Amino acid sequence: MNLPNSITLSRIASVPLLMWILSPVFPANHATHGLAGGEQEVIASAVFILASITDGLDGYLARRRKQITTLGMLLDPLADKLMVTAAYIILVAYNPRVVPPWIAVLIISREFLVSGLRSIAASEGFTIDASEIGKLKTVIQIVSVVAAILAHRWNYWIWFPNKNGDGLIIAVHMIALWSIYWMTIVSIISAADYFIAFWKKIDHASESARTRRSSVLSRKRKTVPEGHSQVS
Repeated sequence: MNLPNSITLSRIASVPLLMWILSPVFPANHATHGLAGGEQEVIASAVFILASITDGLDGYLARRRKQITTLGMLLDPLADKLMVTAAYIILVAYNPRVVPPWIAVLIISREFLVSGLRSIAASEGFTIDASEIGKLKTVIQIVSVVAAILAHRWNYWIWFPNKNGDGLIIAVHMIALWSIYWMTIVSIISAADYFIAFWKKIDHASESARTRRSSVLSRKRKTVPEGHSQVS
């Protein structure tokens, strides 16, 4: 087991860990000290952020160390889909006022659609590279999940308060709502972008296949002497 694959496995292991942290049985769930009773949300956010960082780290190390393996190519997308699917399913139950079920269904459906398109593309001998929209989706996804987790405990934060209690106000709940809906919009656009890229490549591959068959048939006809049948 090389280092990149070990990092990918750690991302898969973070899924049940995240589920446990956001469950009612987590020890800090009923805490009333420290972070104003918000240890559960802070720890869950940290776990998700660290797991998200490993998403790019394992691929970078695999390319740099020349350790790209079949197992890694299987585990990496599986880990991504597990993490995204688990996060939004948990959030439907954990913070339904920010993540309603229909948004979770739409985002998870997008993940399965892209996985299906990539599988078909691989079977046809070509790949669909991640677009800039897909990369933007990943960033918004991290922000939306973390903000939705934190919004379970806080509506807003006040940083650097003065004597009057005024300071920099961070509207946690509003950021969570905006990021979730932006995530939904970008997910739809990204899915459409992947589908268009897939359609262009599959259409080009089909056209190339037809051209090769026509060329082969033309060469076969030329090799048969005039007046002779191709069937003996």
